[in-house]
Amino acid sequence: MKFSLCVLSALFFFGCSGGFVYKNSPAMQFSDFDYGFVSHEASVNGITVSYIDEGSGPKTILLVHGLASNGGFWRYNIREMSKQFRVIAIDLPGYGKSDKGVYPYTMTFFAETIKGFLEKQKLSKIVYVGHSMGGQIGIIFALNYPGMLDQLILASPAGIEPFSRGDGDWLKSVMTIDFVKKTPEDRIRANLAANFYNYDDKFEWMVEERARMAKTSDFDEFCYAVIRSVAGMIDEPTTSRLKDLTIPTHIIFGRNDGLIPNPILHGGSSTAIGKIAKNGIPHATLTFIEDAGHMVMMEKPDEFNSIVLQLVK
Repeated sequence: MKFSLCVLSALFFFGCSGGFVYKNSPAMQFSDFDYGFVSHEASVNGITVSYIDEGSGPKTILLVHGLASNGGFWRYNIREMSKQFRVIAIDLPGYGKSDKGVYPYTMTFFAETIKGFLEKQKLSKIVYVGHSMGGQIGIIFALNYPGMLDQLILASPAGIEPFSRGDGDWLKSVMTIDFVKKTPEDRIRANLAANFYNYDDKFEWMVEERARMAKTSDFDEFCYAVIRSVAGMIDEPTTSRLKDLTIPTHIIFGRNDGLIPNPILHGGSSTAIGKIAKNGIPHATLTFIEDAGHMVMMEKPDEFNSIVLQLVK
């Protein structure tokens, strides 16, 4: 049995070692995250889902974040894309400003939530752009609800790299609530830098957000969402299903992605994984952005935005 995921994004946001800039800073409630855009709310299947909604145009682009992140991770993309199209960046359940609770956190659960959200918005034929875990969710969504999509754009996607059953069991055993909770600030910062080819201090907001939200009363529920999402990625393999995708699909990788393929279990380059995706998905196209890591849409936003806008046209 094979399955796919980009689970090391969790290990690069969490892990274990002290630089404690935010040690004495107050808690930052999830609702107080500053994405740079107004957040809205929708009730979907009894869950309050938060989302950014900017711009207008002939098509709607839905941006879906990856593991342990939120809609604010698209802040370098929303403004440019919204000059031509309606752009929605959603906080998945368990993340950001959306409800947290004892939810399944499977890829199908997330896909069903997105379906319900789009129906609430009376949207179909959208352009789905998913990063990392958001890409794996997008693959599941496209397989289950192809009629709701116009295009599928996968950025540094999970769901491509094959993992053995033993690999998955090990990853699930590593990702525990305590593992997530006990990561000190200096380790968060160092691990975060590994998501980039050239880390820049302008991304310090991510460290602050993560360090200060750890002081909130609902941080345990966020940790639960992370570990259950990891299990969800493992338990719903997509690698062998790529051939069944019928939606026009484009894959974008940073040439220097340090998370895909998994550097601990597999090694190798994102170039090889990108080629697996292109060869596995019917009529897929593939772009590599040079000098960019896993957070390709943040590290090289101008190039990333340009690629997406050219595709959507």
